[in-house]
Amino acid sequence: MHLGLAFIARHGKFGLIIGLVAGLLLPGLAAVMRPWIPEMVALLLFLTAFRIGPVEAVESLDALTRTAATALVLQLVLPLGFIACLWVFGLSLTPLAMAAVLVLAAPSVTGSANFSILLGHDPAPALRLLILGTAILPLTCIPVFFFLPELGGVGEVLRAAARLLSVILTAAVLGFALRYWGFRTLSDRNRASVDGVTVIALAVIVIALMSAIRPAWDRDPWELGFWLLAAFGINFGAQIVTYLGLSALGRRDAVPVSIVSGNRNFALFLVALPPETTEPLLVFLGCYQFPMYLTPTLLRRLYAPRPSAI
Repeated sequence: MHLGLAFIARHGKFGLIIGLVAGLLLPGLAAVMRPWIPEMVALLLFLTAFRIGPVEAVESLDALTRTAATALVLQLVLPLGFIACLWVFGLSLTPLAMAAVLVLAAPSVTGSANFSILLGHDPAPALRLLILGTAILPLTCIPVFFFLPELGGVGEVLRAAARLLSVILTAAVLGFALRYWGFRTLSDRNRASVDGVTVIALAVIVIALMSAIRPAWDRDPWELGFWLLAAFGINFGAQIVTYLGLSALGRRDAVPVSIVSGNRNFALFLVALPPETTEPLLVFLGCYQFPMYLTPTLLRRLYAPRPSAI
């Protein structure tokens, strides 16, 4: 069992690709699994918290302060800056522009720490950003919705954020508690086993998130191609720009922060949008899984650990 899970962990990027392919080829299975996404996300967070441990997650007060500042930049400064650019250049809020705003305003996806692990980097900064970013979302989303009333009401977003935060905190506390009282020291063998289980969980979750892709392909493959290119451009563009900027500043957490910068849980906002605007964004959500789950494969060379960072 240990050897099998360790093998899966070593080849985790291929497990993610298998999940993407399964989501495309098995639309019926994706539809059946979709209602179980919250439970699967909770399991993933539990495994991540257990793998990192409470001591490594907290690290220090300085780390928490830096994380809060980073979350404010990612979720408040960037979306408001993008909105300002739309206003300066007289651009309308097209579905593509709306998708970009929602991505920039959202907190981290739950798998960001796992992607850091697959790329050989410390996952703790990504987990801190996930927790703190979700916690401050009720504050950071209000200015964004104020300047863009087309996005709908804030109340539904706040309720969705509260539900997500409760899931995150519950799963994280349980994972930290089991690690602290049951497995204070995690051996390399056991850590590899946990990473293997996590890869399996990620591959299963993406199948459920791909339920809108196959119908979109059957309806209009050209439109699907447009949204797929947009998803790669927004996701990878944000990651690359963030990484180049943080690396120039010498930030040791450049990789996990960059992963979070491009991989955001913008699905939180869909509950507040009027029905006529959600359909293309649901297709975008499905397309968004491709750059997200291909990050450990396509950006591996960019994020390769460097001797100076050790």
